[in-house]
Amino acid sequence: MATHMSRCRTWSRVQRYGIAAYRKYSSGGGYPNISLSSPLPGIPKPVFASVDGHEKYETRITTLENGLKVASQNKFGQFCTVGVLVNSGSRHEAKYPSGIAHFVEKLAFSSTAQYGSRDEILLTLEKHGGICDCQTSRDTTMYAVSAEVKGLDTVVSLLSDAVLQPRLLDEEIEMTKMAVRFELEDLNMRPDPEPLLTEMIHAAAYRGNTVGLPRFCPGDNVDKIDKGVLHSYLRNYYCPERMVLAGVGIEHEQLVECARKYLLNVKPVWGTSSVANVDLSVAQYTGGIVKMEKDMSDVSLGPTPIPELTHIMIGLESCSFLEDDFIPFAVLNMMMGGGGSFSAGGPGKGMFTRLYLNVLNRHHWMYNATSYHHSYEDSGLLCIHASADPRQVREMVEIITREFIQMAGNAGEMELERAKTQLKSMLMMNLESRPVIFEDVGRQVLSTGKRKLPHELCDLISNVTASDIKRVTTKMLRSKPAVAALGDLAELPSYEHIQAALSSKDGRLPRMYRLFR
Repeated sequence: MATHMSRCRTWSRVQRYGIAAYRKYSSGGGYPNISLSSPLPGIPKPVFASVDGHEKYETRITTLENGLKVASQNKFGQFCTVGVLVNSGSRHEAKYPSGIAHFVEKLAFSSTAQYGSRDEILLTLEKHGGICDCQTSRDTTMYAVSAEVKGLDTVVSLLSDAVLQPRLLDEEIEMTKMAVRFELEDLNMRPDPEPLLTEMIHAAAYRGNTVGLPRFCPGDNVDKIDKGVLHSYLRNYYCPERMVLAGVGIEHEQLVECARKYLLNVKPVWGTSSVANVDLSVAQYTGGIVKMEKDMSDVSLGPTPIPELTHIMIGLESCSFLEDDFIPFAVLNMMMGGGGSFSAGGPGKGMFTRLYLNVLNRHHWMYNATSYHHSYEDSGLLCIHASADPRQVREMVEIITREFIQMAGNAGEMELERAKTQLKSMLMMNLESRPVIFEDVGRQVLSTGKRKLPHELCDLISNVTASDIKRVTTKMLRSKPAVAALGDLAELPSYEHIQAALSSKDGRLPRMYRLFR
C-alpha cells in the first residue's frame, strides 16, 4: 500500500512539473556511472590539430615578379579572409581634389569587367557563404572578402576584378555622389561628434598636408570628381608594388598560385603610366586650432534630450609606428585611458586609468574624457577628447592641460603594470578574430615588408619602463598643441593661452582679469 502511495505521489509530481524536473542527474539513479576522465566506450579516438614549433603560425611572405607582395597566415577553420591592401588614401590627394578615397570606398565592388552589377558579385559570394567590404583610411585602402576556403579561386578572381577592372559607370558615380552627400549631412547631424572631431584635429595638426587632408569628401568637391579624375588617380597609385594580397586561414602556396593566375599579368582598365606621379610628401606637423561654432542643444535623435555639450580635443605630436617609441606611446595611451562619465564596470573597463581617477571621478560635470593615439608611417598624434557644459569649457581645458603635464611625472609601478597588462590583453583578444588578423598582416607587410608576431609585441610591451614613459612625454610636450573645438565656444581660452599652459610646470592657464563680469 505504501509503495502504491509513493508511486502515486511521484506520478502527480511528474504531471505537475514535467519529467525534466524529476530526473535525478547527479545521483546516478537510472544512469550508468561513467568517469568523465576516461574515454567513453565505443567512441572513436579524437584527432586533434597539433602545432610543431613556430612554423605553423608564422606569417609567410612572397614577392611576385611584378612587385606585388603575397602574405598569408594559416588558421584552423573552414572559412578564410582574403583581401587586397593598397598604399593609397586621403593623404595622397595633394595634387587631386580631396575626396577621391571616399569615392573609391563607395564605388568598390560595383560592376566590373567580369560582373555586370554589385548584385552579381554578392550572388557569386553567396555560393561560398561570403561577404565583401571596402574601407579607406588616411593612408590605406583595403578590399576584403570572407568566404569558405574552397572558394579561394573565385574570391581572388573577384578581388582582382574589383580592384583593377571596375567599370565606374556614370550612373554608379551619380549614385555615389548622392551617398557621399548623405554621409556628409549625417556627419554634421549625428549626436556622436567623434568622426568630425578626429577630422578637425588632423586638419589642425597637419595643416594642408598629407594626413591633414580631409578624409571625407568636402561638399564643394563632390561634383568635381568624375571617371577621368578617378582614372588619373588610380593610374598612379594602384600599381602592384604598392599592393599586398593578404590572406588568413589558407595555405600560402595556394594563395600564391591564385595571385599568379589573377594578379600577375593583368592590365588595369585605366592603363599603366611609364612614370608614376606618386606624392611622397612626409607629414609636416604644424599644430594649430580648428574651431566650429555649432548649436549642440538639439542633437538628440529621440524623445530623450541630450544635454548641450561643448567638445574639445587637444593633441600633441607623438611618433610614427615605425619608430621604437611607438610601443611606449601605446602604453601611455592605455595608461591615460578614459571614456564616458556613464560607464558601468570595474578595472576591466579601464576605470583605473588616469582620466577616470583624476578627471571623471573628481569632476562630476564632465561628460567625457578619452585618450586617443593616431599613428602613421611618418608621424603620430596623441590627443585627449573632453566634453562638458559650455559654461565650464575654460575649466575643462585647464584640467586636460594639467593631465598632459602630469604625464611627464613618474608613473607608479602598479599603474604602469596595469596599463601594460591591459594593452597585451587587448592585443591578444583582438587577434582572436580572423578579420583583425587579416588587417594586421596586410598593414604590417604593406608598411614594413614583414610582420611582428603577437608574442614579439608582448615582449616589447613588457620591456617598457617608467623612464621610457617620462622620456617620450617630455619629447611630446615640446611640440605645439593641435586643438579642435566644436559647439558653443564663448568660454574657450585662446590658442596662445592653451600653448602657454602646456609649456608651464603645472599646466594651468594664464589668469584672466576682467573689469566687468
